[in-house]
Amino acid sequence: ARFGAVMCCCGPCAIYRRSALASLLDQYESQYFRGKPSDFGEDRHLTILMLKAGFRTEYVPSAIAATVVPNKLGPYLRQQLRWARSTFRDTLLGLRLLPNLNRFLTLDVVGQNLGPLLLALSVLTGLAQLALTGNVPWLPALMIVAMTMIHCSVVALRARQLRFLGFSLHAFISIFLLLPLKAYALCTLS
Repeated sequence: ARFGAVMCCCGPCAIYRRSALASLLDQYESQYFRGKPSDFGEDRHLTILMLKAGFRTEYVPSAIAATVVPNKLGPYLRQQLRWARSTFRDTLLGLRLLPNLNRFLTLDVVGQNLGPLLLALSVLTGLAQLALTGNVPWLPALMIVAMTMIHCSVVALRARQLRFLGFSLHAFISIFLLLPLKAYALCTLS
């Protein structure tokens, strides 16, 4: 939001001006991707439509919202699959917006899409080194650990909450569950 737009206003946490929503309702209700009706990622899609129409999207830190979140692995992975598909799909739809937005938003969108790809390449390269040479790929492993710790430390410092350091454990979920899931999402976008 500091750079002029929020790229995905989360469904249960978003509020829109009625006049803005009414002007986009037809486009929103007839969401198509590759010629087929699409029924996932509606919050991200609506955000892209709002930005394309010239409206602003903002983050309000004092807002309070309640929603239901997955509390088991199966529902969590289904949620992440939907989110991955909508991220890939709406990145394609939103690429034309990026030149009109702040450059840092372009960096964020590129990072959301290339970050998992680079992580996957690092993991695959490490596994190939292990399989071909029998040597443990310490450098790539240490780089992944270092980048994870730096990221979590910055978040913990900015939020002034040490609990965010625990999010570094999510790296294992990202590598072993979410990377394959994102690859599957990319292959099954339609």
